[in-house]
Amino acid sequence: MEEKKPLSEQEKVIEINGLYKSFGNYHVLRGVDLELYKRENLVVLGKSGTGKSVLIKIVVGLLTPDLGEVKVLNQHVDQITYKELLALRLKVGFSFQNSALYDSMTVRENLVFPLVRNQRKLTKGEITSSVEEMLDAVGLLHTINQMPSELSGGQRKRIGIARTLILRPEIMLYDEPTAGLDPITCLEINSLINEVQERFHTSSIIITHDLTCAKAVGNRVAMLLDGKFERQGTFDEVFNTNDERVKPFYDYNFIQ
Repeated sequence: MEEKKPLSEQEKVIEINGLYKSFGNYHVLRGVDLELYKRENLVVLGKSGTGKSVLIKIVVGLLTPDLGEVKVLNQHVDQITYKELLALRLKVGFSFQNSALYDSMTVRENLVFPLVRNQRKLTKGEITSSVEEMLDAVGLLHTINQMPSELSGGQRKRIGIARTLILRPEIMLYDEPTAGLDPITCLEINSLINEVQERFHTSSIIITHDLTCAKAVGNRVAMLLDGKFERQGTFDEVFNTNDERVKPFYDYNFIQ
């Protein structure tokens, strides 16, 4: 499988400089520097407990850094008002690992809920059109009246992505998008992430342990090691090393 090609550097949509975050004596992030460029898929790799989820929570303002600068769409996340933060979050879509669907709602209702909550002036026709467009984009229009319990894990993952996309975010954050899925479904989700990038012109951060996913979707890969992004580049650039912190990760995870 060929690695995905990097994009030429252009406008930055996320800029992180000198970021530190600790919890008591546990120092999670120790001077993180990272950029996400417009329309880029950036894969963030790292062992469990290395701070990947902490980083994402800081990006959306759910956690405050101890030190450092975080800019999202040219706004300093820790310096804006709460109202401005809420408006910014509407431009940043989060695809949860467990899909986070409401079990008591149909697929249609799951997509309608965030839409009418945040865009109150839409007509019924506009709502129906948006829901059907997003379900068609993930290949699951036929499930519109089904309940989440009737769907497979891969289908729930796709519906979760559709529900996130319905607000047309500029940035997508994927948390372990292929976790718990069979190999064939993993390949389908990888293809979907690439399709979302192309069709909706999103910029994305993909947190994953799945190196097949990383190679397939990442224009660029960043590996979090000892609280910093010490290796960044294409997939092959990151793993072309004898660094003992990196090689076992490749040997354990990646299947040619």
